[in-house]
Formats: sequence, structure tokens, C-alpha cells
Amino acid sequence: MQKNLSILIIYLITLISITSCSSTSQKIEALRPEPDDAVPLTYTKTPSYINLPVSIKLKDIENKTNSLLSGLIYEDNKIEDDDIEIKVWKQAPITITNDHGKEGEKIKTVLPLKVWVKYRVGTKTLGVELYKTQEFNLNGMVTLLSDVSLVNWRLKSKTTLKSLNWVESPTMTVFGKNMPITYLINPAVSLFKAKIEQSIDSAIEDSMDFKPNVLDAISKISSPFLMSEANKSWFKISPLEIYSTNAKLKNDSFLLNMGLKCYMETLIGNKPESKFDNNKFALKSVDKIPEQISANIAAVSTYQEASKLMNTNFAGQEFGSGSKKVKVQNVAMWHKEGKIVISLDLLGAVNGTVYLNGVPQYNDTTKEIYFDKLDYVLDTKSRLMRTANWLAQGIILKKIEQSCHYSIKQNLDDAKQSMMAYLKNYSPMPGVFINGKMEDIQFQKVELTNQAMIAFIKVNGTVNVAIDGLK
Repeated sequence: MQKNLSILIIYLITLISITSCSSTSQKIEALRPEPDDAVPLTYTKTPSYINLPVSIKLKDIENKTNSLLSGLIYEDNKIEDDDIEIKVWKQAPITITNDHGKEGEKIKTVLPLKVWVKYRVGTKTLGVELYKTQEFNLNGMVTLLSDVSLVNWRLKSKTTLKSLNWVESPTMTVFGKNMPITYLINPAVSLFKAKIEQSIDSAIEDSMDFKPNVLDAISKISSPFLMSEANKSWFKISPLEIYSTNAKLKNDSFLLNMGLKCYMETLIGNKPESKFDNNKFALKSVDKIPEQISANIAAVSTYQEASKLMNTNFAGQEFGSGSKKVKVQNVAMWHKEGKIVISLDLLGAVNGTVYLNGVPQYNDTTKEIYFDKLDYVLDTKSRLMRTANWLAQGIILKKIEQSCHYSIKQNLDDAKQSMMAYLKNYSPMPGVFINGKMEDIQFQKVELTNQAMIAFIKVNGTVNVAIDGLK
């Protein structure tokens, strides 16, 4: 009886031990794959090209020219050299239109003039001056034609006086004959012809200095734009070069294609620094700029931020079945030798941290980053084979893999929306309005750095810049 009791006790102890062993969690202590050394975040940047077709109405040039050119245009107070004094004023507003001539389209400027003339007739005999002077006021219309080109940020015109038509033609008596005063004045037109041409050229050039406006607009655009307060994501444009075709006159407007070469990025964290320096930008002339914009955007996602997103996928999930189940308590990610290491802190039938690695890929349908050929790191796999073979099996790994993804749809949408903010009647300065449209975002590639994954995306579209009343 005592012997049987001893056997029973031993059996119960063994049973308890076995039961205890089967219900106690197994520990795993795999070697941690250390991340690559942290270095400043650098990655391959692809320039973007933004086309800015500018349309300037002749009416705006007319208004600006009238504000700059007023009052006395020409004055000759010396009568001794040619027996004539002349003062010329702009009498009424200038009109500027398109002249469709045989030589192509040119600016046609009609300038109403008021001319005051003092004319002297007489002789000088034996040192005695016998002169008679008479003053006249005349009204006339000067017609000028201008060729226009773009030179160093300005519309440069070359103006030629084509005709001068007098509204009235008073006469004066010269040696007993009535002579039209315009007949006497017309030879003197050559005196103020060059002055009027120069005045028109100067007024057009001064009214059409693009540099301050363009650089001011680019400076504003290059200031980082907060896309999401919650994610602290920023959209940043870094200008590199500015291009322009020559100005063309078409119908009632000047057409000017400008282009901006720049880098575009979305960044997470504190507001990035804007390093725009307008002193470094020269306007480069080109023959043609494509009509569509091509924006290449780098969406920077740090491993810390990506880990936070992946943690939400594992929340509340269990992997395995029966007594062989684990929960993922925390996810962390980093870069190691061209792959992403994913650490999973486990709690359940297995306690400890396991490490997986894989190559990030992009799912264009779900707009998600996922990891291709995800597998346990070699040391982790060998330890699991010895302690928890069931966890190392493909079916469990496949289920874990399904949670190892995170969406960048919000990043893509934010990037698109931030660009659209510049294309919906955006006015960087008074009188300038930017509108356009964008096509769907195209994913390009993922590039790994020691600190972040960079998703490169491309967007095509069109942009139009309208100038409504130059200031």
C-alpha cells in the first residue's frame, strides 16, 4: 500500500511537472541585428520641372506705361541754333494694341501729343538782328511700332516712330506768304523723334521688370508648407534654376513661358529650413518649355514613424492556436545592409524579441508599403527551430507578414493636396493668380537610408499663371 502511494505521488509530481512545462512560456533571446551607423539623411534627389506659362494683357502694359509716362516728354529751349523752340507733352492716355503687319505682330502705340512751338524768322545784317517770333499750340497723334523681346528679366522693346498726324494745321506769314506751321515743324520732328521712341521703350521696360515679382513669388512658394498638424508633415520646394522662352505677342496678350527646376519633398518632424537665396538666380533662356509640369516628390518616412503605423496593425491580434499563441507588444524598424529589420516583442507562449528582415515594396492598389520575402533573421530562425518550431513555420510567418505593412495613402494625398493648394487661384502677390490641374500620383520607387525610407512619387499636370492688372 505504501509502495503504491509512493508510485502515485511520483506520478502526480511528474504529471504536474509536465503540465507546468507545457503551460510555461518559453524564452527566446535572439541576437539583435544592430542598425547601420546613423549618418546625416541623404538620398538621391530627382529634380522636378514646373512650367509657368505667363499671359500678360496689352491693356496691363498700357495702364502701366500711362502711369510711368506723363507730362512733358521733350523740351528744346535753345532757339539760336535752328530758329525754333519746342515743348512736347502727352496730352491724353496712350493706347497700346497689337499691330498685325506684314512683318509680324508688333506693339502699336498711339500717343496723343500737345506741342508748343516758338518759331523765329528774320535776318541778321551788319550785326543788327531783325527777327520776328510767333508761338503756336498744336495737337497731334504719334503712331509707334515696337518689337519686343525678353532681356534679363525685362520686356525689352525697340520702338520706331511711324507717323505723326496733326489734328490742326495753323499758318503763319513768312515773307508775305501764308505757310502751314506744321510744314515748318515737321523737319524738327527728327529732334524729338528719338526722345519719344526712347520714352516709350523706357516706360515698357520699367513696367515689365519681372525679377522682383517672380523671385518674390518663388520665395513664398519655397517656404515649407504644413500639410498635417497631427503627423507634423511638411511639403517643401527647393528651387534650383529658372528658365524662360522669349516673349511672344499673340492677339491682345504677351505669352511668356517660364519654368522652375526644383526639388520637392514631404518631410516629417520639425519645420524644415528654407534656403532660397534670390541673389543666386539668373534667368536662363531656352527655346521651348514643355506644357505639362512633371513633379517628382520624395516622401520621407522615418523608421520611428513607420514603426508607429505598423504597431496599430498588430494591436489585439494573436498568432498561433490553442496554447501556442503569441501577441506582438511592440514593433520597431531599422536599416541593415540594404534591408529593413523588423523587431517584434512577443508575449504569450514565447516571450522575447524576434527579428525579421525584408525588402520594402509598394502595392499600387492599396497604396501601402509592404515587405517582400520577409523571413526571420538567421540567428532568430535557428533559435526558434530549437525552442518554438511552430512559430518558425511558414503559416505563422505568413500571418505575421500580412500585418507588416503600412499605408502611405495619406502621405500621397497630402502631397497632392499641398500641390493643389498652389493650383486653385493661388495668388502669391496682388494681381497674379495661379491655376492648374494634376493627374493621379504615380509611385516610382523606395530608397532606403540609415534613418528613413524614401518613397519617390511622380505627378503630371498643367499650370497657368494669369496677371490681372500689374501692380
